[in-house]
Amino acid sequence: MAMAADEIAALIRQSIPDASVEITDLAGDGDHYAARVVSESFRGLPRVRQHQRVYEALGGRMGGVLHALQLTTATP
Repeated sequence: MAMAADEIAALIRQSIPDASVEITDLAGDGDHYAARVVSESFRGLPRVRQHQRVYEALGGRMGGVLHALQLTTATP
């Protein structure tokens, strides 16, 4: 079963409340998304740690319910 874009965004915002989140369905199938997550809380963190925080917010759904996520993180 695929995940909806708004569900992905809500999970990220729940874990990273100040985040600005943009989700794009890349294939129109609900399985392949791109996410741009901008958060002040990323400041000073290496990119790998920023991405880990987003994956943690998804609570283990990567590779299961959510097949692919092209992730971009940034600070404002």
